Amino acid sequence: MQVQVYSSVNEVSSVQFANKTVVVIDVLRATSTIISALAAGASCITPVGTVVEAKAAHRPGDLLGGERFGRKITGFDLGNSPDEYCEDIVKNRRIIFTTTNGTRALHKAMRADCVLAAALLNASACAKAAAGQRKDIVLLCAGAHDQFAVEDGLCAGLLIKLIQSFSPAPIETDDLGAAMLGFYRDGASNVREVIASGVTGRKLLKMGLKKDLEACCQIDKLNAVPKLHGDCLTLEPASS
Repeated sequence: MQVQVYSSVNEVSSVQFANKTVVVIDVLRATSTIISALAAGASCITPVGTVVEAKAAHRPGDLLGGERFGRKITGFDLGNSPDEYCEDIVKNRRIIFTTTNGTRALHKAMRADCVLAAALLNASACAKAAAGQRKDIVLLCAGAHDQFAVEDGLCAGLLIKLIQSFSPAPIETDDLGAAMLGFYRDGASNVREVIASGVTGRKLLKMGLKKDLEACCQIDKLNAVPKLHGDCLTLEPASS
């Protein structure tokens, strides 16, 4: 089994995903929020690319969620903070969701055989689900401003470590995957500090969103794996 890593959403073409499992990573904060919302009981999440598309897709009973420039979009119900998506608000609701990078990455991945959403929050559950597909895996880091983001790379390294333990056969990684595995091993003892030192981490702290950063730095808090079915993300049944 091959595991490839791409450092940002613009680095790869969707045609390269054919017959593969793609794991989309946007730790700060899109995939962390998606995982949290579905774990809290949202019926599904529809990722869209633009604010206009989100408003067009909205139907009575839906929630609009997402961000631009790190802030909640004017007129939307929710922003991009995982803790906003609590059971009292999202249970049994469809969420139309758009973010700067994460939802673009999900759309680009749609040609893959299987698309999963990963973050630190669900690393073990998602790695197990990806390995269970028994196909070559692409770890697609959303990045920030079309550049590599340390938090996504750290998560990719952790996922590779976990996939190695779950895969029934040996795996091979590309050079970037090997580098990210080493990056995770070096930073495993101080994940929060590594992420807080990155560009997006520093930005969240300056915006007063320390709570979001800390929520997204928790490893294996949730046993929830969002999987794309058509244009909607729903939870995969938990594997034993």
